[in-house]
Amino acid sequence: MQKKVSEQKSQKSVRDLKLGESGVICCLQDPEMGLKLLEMGCIPGTEVKLNSRAPLGDPITIIVNDYTLSLRLDEAETILLKQ
Repeated sequence: MQKKVSEQKSQKSVRDLKLGESGVICCLQDPEMGLKLLEMGCIPGTEVKLNSRAPLGDPITIIVNDYTLSLRLDEAETILLKQ
């Protein structure tokens, strides 16, 4: 069990991206939030790019499928990226 927890912490999420950095969506962690994110185009295998951060860091904007999407950090944290 301990190993599984440490693996989850090493998994990078959209929240961890730096400005201008991109990643490919691996999976969505939260089932309830996942449905909302899927409807907005955050589909596993899709590339996302961190576009901007609000002055206090939350929310952020990402580019998904050529459109800009605004997310709170807790939402962005549920979008895991391929390593």
